[in-house]
Amino acid sequence: MAVRLLRASWVVPVAGPPLADGLVAVQGGRILWVGRGDGPGRPDGPVTDLGDAVLMPGLVNAHCHLELSHLAGRLPRTEGFVAWIEALVAERAREDPALVRDHARRAIAAAEQTGTVAVGDVSNTLAHLDLLRASGLRAVVFYELLGWDPAGCGEILRAAEQRLAAVAAEPDGPVRVRLAAHAPHSVSAPLLRALRERGAPASIHLAESPAESDFLASGGGEWAGFLARRGLGAVSFDPPGLTPVRYLESLGVLVPGLVAAHCVRVDGEDRALLARRGVYVALCPRSNRNLGVGLPPLPDLLADGVRLCLGTDSVASGDSLDLLQDAALLHRAYPQVEPFRLVRLATAGGAEALGMPELGALAPGKAAAMAAAPAPRGLSDPCAFLVSGEARLRPVAA
Repeated sequence: MAVRLLRASWVVPVAGPPLADGLVAVQGGRILWVGRGDGPGRPDGPVTDLGDAVLMPGLVNAHCHLELSHLAGRLPRTEGFVAWIEALVAERAREDPALVRDHARRAIAAAEQTGTVAVGDVSNTLAHLDLLRASGLRAVVFYELLGWDPAGCGEILRAAEQRLAAVAAEPDGPVRVRLAAHAPHSVSAPLLRALRERGAPASIHLAESPAESDFLASGGGEWAGFLARRGLGAVSFDPPGLTPVRYLESLGVLVPGLVAAHCVRVDGEDRALLARRGVYVALCPRSNRNLGVGLPPLPDLLADGVRLCLGTDSVASGDSLDLLQDAALLHRAYPQVEPFRLVRLATAGGAEALGMPELGALAPGKAAAMAAAPAPRGLSDPCAFLVSGEARLRPVAA
Protein backbone atom coordinates (compact mmCIF):
# COMPACT_ATOMS: atom_id res chain seq x y z
CA MET A 1 0.00 0.00 0.00
CA ALA A 2 1.45 3.35 -1.07
CA VAL A 3 2.75 5.90 1.39
CA ARG A 4 1.61 9.51 1.06
CA LEU A 5 3.25 12.48 2.76
CA LEU A 6 1.63 15.77 3.72
CA ARG A 7 3.80 18.80 4.35
CA ALA A 8 2.87 22.08 6.06
CA SER A 9 4.77 25.04 7.40
CA TRP A 10 3.59 23.88 10.82
CA VAL A 11 2.42 20.49 12.07
CA VAL A 12 0.74 20.41 15.51
CA PRO A 13 0.75 16.72 16.50
CA VAL A 14 -0.77 17.39 19.98
CA ALA A 15 1.08 14.23 21.03
CA GLY A 16 4.21 16.39 21.03
CA PRO A 17 5.37 19.97 20.42
CA PRO A 18 4.61 21.79 17.17
CA LEU A 19 6.96 21.07 14.27
CA ALA A 20 8.08 23.75 11.84
CA ASP A 21 8.31 22.48 8.26
CA GLY A 22 6.54 19.33 9.37
CA LEU A 23 5.61 16.17 7.52
CA VAL A 24 3.00 13.51 8.21
CA ALA A 25 3.24 10.15 6.42
CA VAL A 26 0.01 8.25 5.88
CA GLN A 27 -0.55 4.69 4.75
CA GLY A 28 -3.84 2.83 4.54
CA GLY A 29 -5.76 5.48 6.45
CA ARG A 30 -3.32 5.41 9.37
CA ILE A 31 -0.46 7.67 10.36
CA LEU A 32 2.88 6.02 9.70
CA TRP A 33 5.37 8.72 10.72
CA VAL A 34 5.47 12.34 11.94
CA GLY A 35 8.54 14.57 11.84
CA ARG A 36 10.33 17.49 10.27
CA GLY A 37 10.97 17.64 6.57
CA ASP A 38 14.56 16.51 7.03
CA GLY A 39 13.89 14.27 10.03
CA PRO A 40 15.34 10.77 10.47
CA GLY A 41 13.25 7.81 9.47
CA ARG A 42 11.22 9.72 6.92
CA PRO A 43 9.58 7.23 4.55
CA ASP A 44 9.63 7.64 0.81
CA GLY A 45 6.55 8.70 -1.07
CA PRO A 46 4.91 11.51 -2.99
CA VAL A 47 4.54 14.76 -1.04
CA THR A 48 1.42 16.93 -1.01
CA ASP A 49 2.55 20.41 0.03
CA LEU A 50 -0.11 22.36 1.93
CA GLY A 51 2.15 25.44 1.96
CA ASP A 52 1.69 28.03 4.68
CA ALA A 53 -0.72 26.11 6.85
CA VAL A 54 -1.15 24.47 10.22
CA LEU A 55 -1.80 20.73 9.95
CA MET A 56 -3.31 19.11 13.04
CA PRO A 57 -5.59 16.31 14.24
CA GLY A 58 -9.25 16.73 13.38
CA LEU A 59 -11.40 18.32 16.07
CA VAL A 60 -13.49 16.27 18.51
CA ASN A 61 -16.68 18.07 19.57
CA ALA A 62 -17.50 16.33 22.84
CA HIS A 63 -20.93 17.92 23.39
CA CYS A 64 -23.40 19.00 20.72
CA HIS A 65 -27.10 18.57 19.86
CA LEU A 66 -27.42 17.98 16.12
CA GLU A 67 -31.18 17.44 16.31
CA LEU A 68 -31.66 20.99 17.63
CA SER A 69 -30.00 22.60 14.62
CA HIS A 70 -33.33 23.74 13.16
CA LEU A 71 -33.73 26.04 16.18
CA ALA A 72 -30.78 28.28 15.30
CA GLY A 73 -31.83 31.90 15.78
CA ARG A 74 -35.34 30.95 16.92
CA LEU A 75 -35.02 31.09 20.70
CA PRO A 76 -34.54 34.14 22.96
CA ARG A 77 -31.16 34.32 24.67
CA THR A 78 -31.51 37.51 26.70
CA GLU A 79 -34.29 36.53 29.09
CA GLY A 80 -32.34 33.98 31.13
CA PHE A 81 -31.68 30.27 31.11
CA VAL A 82 -35.11 29.07 32.26
CA ALA A 83 -36.91 31.26 29.72
CA TRP A 84 -34.68 29.79 27.01
CA ILE A 85 -35.51 26.24 28.14
CA GLU A 86 -39.21 27.06 28.18
CA ALA A 87 -39.04 28.42 24.63
CA LEU A 88 -37.07 25.34 23.55
CA VAL A 89 -39.70 22.98 24.94
CA ALA A 90 -42.49 24.92 23.22
CA GLU A 91 -40.73 24.91 19.84
CA ARG A 92 -39.93 21.21 20.01
CA ALA A 93 -43.56 20.38 20.70
CA ARG A 94 -44.49 21.64 17.23
CA GLU A 95 -41.40 20.75 15.22
CA ASP A 96 -41.59 19.19 11.76
CA PRO A 97 -39.58 15.93 11.62
CA ALA A 98 -38.59 16.54 7.99
CA LEU A 99 -37.25 19.99 8.87
CA VAL A 100 -35.36 18.58 11.85
CA ARG A 101 -33.69 15.95 9.65
CA ASP A 102 -32.80 18.46 6.95
CA HIS A 103 -31.11 20.77 9.43
CA ALA A 104 -29.36 17.87 11.15
CA ARG A 105 -27.97 16.83 7.77
CA ARG A 106 -26.71 20.37 7.18
CA ALA A 107 -25.22 20.53 10.67
CA ILE A 108 -23.28 17.31 10.12
CA ALA A 109 -21.87 18.74 6.89
CA ALA A 110 -21.01 22.03 8.62
CA ALA A 111 -19.13 20.19 11.37
CA GLU A 112 -17.13 18.21 8.84
CA GLN A 113 -16.35 21.32 6.81
CA THR A 114 -14.82 23.04 9.86
CA GLY A 115 -12.40 20.23 10.59
CA THR A 116 -14.43 18.12 13.02
CA VAL A 117 -13.91 14.36 12.78
CA ALA A 118 -15.96 13.13 15.77
CA VAL A 119 -18.84 14.28 17.96
CA GLY A 120 -20.48 13.50 21.25
CA ASP A 121 -24.04 14.13 20.11
CA VAL A 122 -26.96 14.36 22.55
CA SER A 123 -30.26 13.10 21.16
CA ASN A 124 -33.75 12.55 22.53
CA THR A 125 -35.05 10.71 19.44
CA LEU A 126 -32.15 8.93 17.65
CA ALA A 127 -33.93 9.91 14.44
CA HIS A 128 -30.75 10.99 12.63
CA LEU A 129 -28.50 7.99 13.32
CA ASP A 130 -28.64 7.07 9.65
CA LEU A 131 -27.37 10.53 8.70
CA LEU A 132 -24.40 10.18 11.02
CA ARG A 133 -23.65 6.69 9.71
CA ALA A 134 -23.68 8.01 6.15
CA SER A 135 -21.26 10.82 7.06
CA GLY A 136 -17.53 10.76 7.66
CA LEU A 137 -17.93 11.52 11.35
CA ARG A 138 -17.32 9.13 14.18
CA ALA A 139 -19.87 9.65 16.94
CA VAL A 140 -21.02 8.67 20.38
CA VAL A 141 -24.71 9.48 20.45
CA PHE A 142 -25.91 10.05 23.99
CA TYR A 143 -29.55 8.92 24.08
CA GLU A 144 -30.82 11.40 26.64
CA LEU A 145 -33.64 10.55 29.01
CA LEU A 146 -35.80 13.04 30.91
CA GLY A 147 -38.29 12.30 33.65
CA TRP A 148 -38.87 14.31 36.81
CA ASP A 149 -41.76 12.27 38.19
CA PRO A 150 -40.38 9.11 39.87
CA ALA A 151 -43.65 7.31 39.04
CA GLY A 152 -42.65 7.27 35.37
CA CYS A 153 -39.19 5.77 35.89
CA GLY A 154 -40.05 2.21 34.85
CA GLU A 155 -41.92 3.21 31.72
CA ILE A 156 -39.17 5.60 30.63
CA LEU A 157 -36.56 2.86 30.91
CA ARG A 158 -38.72 0.30 29.06
CA ALA A 159 -39.34 2.74 26.22
CA ALA A 160 -35.63 3.59 26.04
CA GLU A 161 -34.61 -0.06 25.85
CA GLN A 162 -37.16 -0.69 23.10
CA ARG A 163 -35.87 2.31 21.16
CA LEU A 164 -32.27 1.15 21.50
CA ALA A 165 -33.23 -2.32 20.27
CA ALA A 166 -35.02 -0.79 17.28
CA VAL A 167 -32.03 1.24 16.06
CA ALA A 168 -29.69 -1.78 16.15
CA ALA A 169 -26.71 0.24 17.32
CA GLU A 170 -23.26 -1.27 16.84
CA PRO A 171 -21.33 -1.09 20.14
CA ASP A 172 -17.97 -0.99 18.34
CA GLY A 173 -19.00 0.82 15.16
CA PRO A 174 -18.13 4.38 14.10
CA VAL A 175 -21.49 5.54 15.50
CA ARG A 176 -22.20 4.23 19.00
CA VAL A 177 -25.23 4.88 21.20
CA ARG A 178 -25.12 5.19 24.99
CA LEU A 179 -27.80 5.99 27.54
CA ALA A 180 -27.63 9.45 29.09
CA ALA A 181 -29.57 11.70 31.45
CA HIS A 182 -30.50 15.30 30.85
CA ALA A 183 -29.66 16.95 34.18
CA PRO A 184 -29.95 16.46 37.95
CA HIS A 185 -32.90 18.89 38.10
CA SER A 186 -34.88 17.24 35.27
CA VAL A 187 -34.29 13.54 35.99
CA SER A 188 -35.60 11.98 39.19
CA ALA A 189 -33.31 10.34 41.69
CA PRO A 190 -34.87 6.87 41.07
CA LEU A 191 -34.28 7.22 37.34
CA LEU A 192 -30.69 8.34 37.88
CA ARG A 193 -30.08 5.37 40.19
CA ALA A 194 -31.69 2.98 37.71
CA LEU A 195 -29.44 4.30 34.96
CA ARG A 196 -26.44 3.84 37.22
CA GLU A 197 -27.40 0.19 37.71
CA ARG A 198 -27.29 -0.18 33.92
CA GLY A 199 -23.80 1.31 33.66
CA ALA A 200 -25.18 4.72 32.72
CA PRO A 201 -25.69 7.62 32.38
CA ALA A 202 -22.77 8.22 30.05
CA SER A 203 -23.49 11.93 29.80
CA ILE A 204 -25.34 14.62 31.73
CA HIS A 205 -25.72 18.42 31.82
CA LEU A 206 -24.28 19.53 35.14
CA ALA A 207 -23.91 22.74 37.17
CA GLU A 208 -24.92 24.86 34.19
CA SER A 209 -27.09 27.59 35.70
CA PRO A 210 -28.02 29.39 38.92
CA ALA A 211 -31.57 28.00 38.53
CA GLU A 212 -30.25 24.44 38.77
CA SER A 213 -28.12 25.21 41.82
CA ASP A 214 -30.92 27.10 43.58
CA PHE A 215 -33.44 24.34 42.98
CA LEU A 216 -31.23 21.58 44.38
CA ALA A 217 -30.31 23.76 47.34
CA SER A 218 -33.83 24.81 48.35
CA GLY A 219 -36.41 23.25 46.03
CA GLY A 220 -37.52 26.72 44.95
CA GLY A 221 -36.58 29.43 42.49
CA GLU A 222 -37.09 29.71 38.75
CA TRP A 223 -36.83 25.99 38.07
CA ALA A 224 -39.58 25.19 40.55
CA GLY A 225 -41.78 27.65 38.66
CA PHE A 226 -40.94 25.97 35.36
CA LEU A 227 -41.86 22.54 36.73
CA ALA A 228 -45.15 23.92 38.06
CA ARG A 229 -46.02 25.35 34.64
CA ARG A 230 -45.23 21.93 33.14
CA GLY A 231 -47.73 20.29 35.50
CA LEU A 232 -45.03 18.80 37.71
CA GLY A 233 -45.28 21.15 40.65
CA ALA A 234 -46.95 18.54 42.85
CA VAL A 235 -44.19 15.96 42.42
CA SER A 236 -42.67 15.34 45.83
CA PHE A 237 -39.05 16.49 46.07
CA ASP A 238 -36.95 16.77 49.18
CA PRO A 239 -34.16 19.18 48.15
CA PRO A 240 -30.78 17.70 49.07
CA GLY A 241 -29.26 21.06 49.95
CA LEU A 242 -26.21 20.12 47.89
CA THR A 243 -24.45 21.49 44.85
CA PRO A 244 -25.35 19.67 41.62
CA VAL A 245 -21.98 17.88 41.63
CA ARG A 246 -22.29 16.72 45.23
CA TYR A 247 -25.91 15.69 44.64
CA LEU A 248 -24.82 13.34 41.83
CA GLU A 249 -22.08 12.03 44.10
CA SER A 250 -24.68 11.21 46.75
CA LEU A 251 -26.56 9.15 44.13
CA GLY A 252 -23.43 7.31 42.97
CA VAL A 253 -23.65 8.82 39.48
CA LEU A 254 -20.20 10.44 39.38
CA VAL A 255 -18.30 7.57 37.77
CA PRO A 256 -15.16 7.34 35.64
CA GLY A 257 -15.85 8.26 32.04
CA LEU A 258 -19.02 10.26 32.67
CA VAL A 259 -19.11 13.24 30.29
CA ALA A 260 -20.54 16.18 32.24
CA ALA A 261 -21.36 19.20 30.09
CA HIS A 262 -20.81 22.77 31.29
CA CYS A 263 -19.79 22.73 35.00
CA VAL A 264 -19.93 26.51 35.16
CA ARG A 265 -20.94 26.62 38.83
CA VAL A 266 -18.41 24.40 40.60
CA ASP A 267 -16.50 25.20 43.77
CA GLY A 268 -13.25 23.69 45.02
CA GLU A 269 -14.90 20.66 46.59
CA ASP A 270 -16.89 20.03 43.40
CA ARG A 271 -13.76 20.22 41.28
CA ALA A 272 -11.89 17.85 43.58
CA LEU A 273 -14.77 15.35 43.31
CA LEU A 274 -14.85 15.56 39.53
CA ALA A 275 -11.11 14.98 39.35
CA ARG A 276 -11.14 12.14 41.87
CA ARG A 277 -14.02 10.33 40.16
CA GLY A 278 -12.49 10.54 36.68
CA VAL A 279 -15.34 12.59 35.19
CA TYR A 280 -14.76 14.38 31.89
CA VAL A 281 -16.09 17.94 31.78
CA ALA A 282 -17.14 19.22 28.35
CA LEU A 283 -16.83 22.99 28.34
CA CYS A 284 -19.24 24.91 26.07
CA PRO A 285 -18.26 28.54 26.66
CA ARG A 286 -20.10 30.25 23.79
CA SER A 287 -23.39 28.64 24.82
CA ASN A 288 -22.79 29.60 28.46
CA ARG A 289 -22.02 33.19 27.48
CA ASN A 290 -25.05 33.48 25.23
CA LEU A 291 -27.43 32.17 27.90
CA GLY A 292 -25.99 34.47 30.55
CA VAL A 293 -24.87 31.77 33.01
CA GLY A 294 -21.20 32.79 33.06
CA LEU A 295 -18.09 30.98 31.86
CA PRO A 296 -16.56 27.77 33.22
CA PRO A 297 -13.65 28.43 35.63
CA LEU A 298 -11.05 27.00 33.28
CA PRO A 299 -7.87 27.87 35.25
CA ASP A 300 -9.32 26.36 38.44
CA LEU A 301 -10.49 23.22 36.63
CA LEU A 302 -7.03 22.75 35.14
CA ALA A 303 -5.28 23.43 38.44
CA ASP A 304 -7.46 20.86 40.21
CA GLY A 305 -6.74 18.16 37.64
CA VAL A 306 -10.23 17.83 36.14
CA ARG A 307 -10.25 16.01 32.80
CA LEU A 308 -11.46 18.50 30.21
CA CYS A 309 -12.75 18.52 26.67
CA LEU A 310 -14.61 21.02 24.52
CA GLY A 311 -18.06 21.19 22.93
CA THR A 312 -20.13 23.67 20.96
CA ASP A 313 -23.51 22.75 22.49
CA SER A 314 -26.38 23.23 20.02
CA VAL A 315 -26.67 26.09 17.56
CA ALA A 316 -29.87 26.95 19.41
CA SER A 317 -27.66 28.34 22.17
CA GLY A 318 -24.22 28.50 20.58
CA ASP A 319 -23.30 30.31 17.39
CA SER A 320 -21.97 27.52 15.18
CA LEU A 321 -20.45 24.04 15.24
CA ASP A 322 -16.95 25.49 14.68
CA LEU A 323 -15.22 24.17 17.80
CA LEU A 324 -12.18 26.41 17.36
CA GLN A 325 -14.40 29.40 18.09
CA ASP A 326 -15.11 27.99 21.56
CA ALA A 327 -11.38 27.59 22.09
CA ALA A 328 -10.93 31.18 20.95
CA LEU A 329 -13.46 32.45 23.50
CA LEU A 330 -11.63 30.62 26.28
CA HIS A 331 -8.36 32.14 25.04
CA ARG A 332 -9.82 35.65 25.23
CA ALA A 333 -11.32 35.01 28.67
CA TYR A 334 -8.27 33.28 30.12
CA PRO A 335 -5.15 34.51 28.29
CA GLN A 336 -2.97 32.99 31.03
CA VAL A 337 -3.85 29.48 29.81
CA GLU A 338 -1.33 28.24 27.27
CA PRO A 339 -2.81 27.99 23.75
CA PHE A 340 -1.47 24.44 23.43
CA ARG A 341 -3.71 23.35 26.30
CA LEU A 342 -6.75 24.78 24.53
CA VAL A 343 -5.85 22.99 21.30
CA ARG A 344 -5.57 19.79 23.30
CA LEU A 345 -9.07 20.28 24.74
CA ALA A 346 -10.46 20.44 21.21
CA THR A 347 -8.65 17.30 20.05
CA ALA A 348 -7.14 14.75 22.44
CA GLY A 349 -9.39 15.82 25.32
CA GLY A 350 -12.52 15.01 23.36
CA ALA A 351 -11.08 11.79 21.95
CA GLU A 352 -10.32 10.57 25.47
CA ALA A 353 -13.76 11.58 26.77
CA LEU A 354 -15.57 9.75 23.97
CA GLY A 355 -13.39 6.64 24.14
CA MET A 356 -11.82 7.14 20.72
CA PRO A 357 -8.10 6.47 21.24
CA GLU A 358 -7.47 6.44 17.50
CA LEU A 359 -8.24 10.17 17.30
CA GLY A 360 -7.01 13.39 18.85
CA ALA A 361 -3.31 13.31 17.94
CA LEU A 362 -0.94 12.81 15.05
CA ALA A 363 1.20 9.83 15.98
CA PRO A 364 2.08 6.48 14.40
CA GLY A 365 -0.88 4.12 14.47
CA LYS A 366 -3.51 6.84 14.90
CA ALA A 367 -6.23 7.36 12.32
CA ALA A 368 -5.30 9.81 9.58
CA ALA A 369 -8.20 12.09 10.54
CA MET A 370 -6.69 15.52 10.03
CA ALA A 371 -7.52 19.15 9.40
CA ALA A 372 -5.53 22.15 8.26
CA ALA A 373 -5.87 25.92 8.42
CA PRO A 374 -4.20 28.38 6.03
CA ALA A 375 -1.75 30.43 8.07
CA PRO A 376 0.12 33.72 7.67
CA ARG A 377 3.63 33.47 6.29
CA GLY A 378 6.25 33.68 9.02
CA LEU A 379 3.90 32.39 11.73
CA SER A 380 5.85 31.79 14.96
CA ASP A 381 3.24 30.25 17.29
CA PRO A 382 0.79 27.90 15.53
CA CYS A 383 -1.22 27.09 18.67
CA ALA A 384 -1.80 30.78 19.44
CA PHE A 385 -2.96 31.20 15.86
CA LEU A 386 -5.37 28.27 16.12
CA VAL A 387 -7.11 29.81 19.16
CA SER A 388 -6.97 33.40 17.91
CA GLY A 389 -10.40 33.29 16.29
CA GLU A 390 -8.81 33.81 12.87
CA ALA A 391 -7.98 30.20 11.99
CA ARG A 392 -10.35 28.46 9.58
CA LEU A 393 -9.90 24.71 9.63
CA ARG A 394 -10.82 22.48 6.75
CA PRO A 395 -10.69 18.68 6.50
CA VAL A 396 -7.65 17.07 4.91
CA ALA A 397 -8.23 13.98 2.81
CA ALA A 398 -6.02 11.11 3.87
